[in-house]
Amino acid sequence: MEVWQILLIILAVLIAVLVVLYFMGKRLQKRQAEQKEQIEAAKQQMTLLIIDKKRMRVTESGLPQAVIDQVPKLMRRSKLPVVKVKAGPRVMTMIADEAIFDIIPVKKEVKATVSGIYITDVKAVRGKLPVPEKKEKGIRGKIAALRKKASAKADAAADAAASAKKSRKK
Repeated sequence: MEVWQILLIILAVLIAVLVVLYFMGKRLQKRQAEQKEQIEAAKQQMTLLIIDKKRMRVTESGLPQAVIDQVPKLMRRSKLPVVKVKAGPRVMTMIADEAIFDIIPVKKEVKATVSGIYITDVKAVRGKLPVPEKKEKGIRGKIAALRKKASAKADAAADAAASAKKSRKK
């Protein structure tokens, strides 16, 4: 076989993979939209006292066994944002939306929008919710953090050198 024939076969395989991924993505998008509609239909406002929050595996989270059984086998090892709350007299374990997990305050009372055991939104009962610092993720974020540290060290060294120079002149 010649090189151009091998390249054509590879191109055909890549095109087939892309087409399959496109249709799978459309199907998953429809399923996600249906789930969002169900969550919106079942949502209700509750006042919750947040006791604790952690990212835990589903099997270690303390969720009811019926919930753990519904989770796909591949997802059981991944970590979920789990929040332990007191709703009225009951202490419950709930799952928070990934987007709001960082702004949920610990040991404070909040008004939350809840759908089953899923917390979709939180608002402060008194005062304001704390705004979390954004963490840079990935390799770019790590490089940016290293640059920031290096520039801070360089600025501190330059300031120390300038103060030492001024003290010598006096």
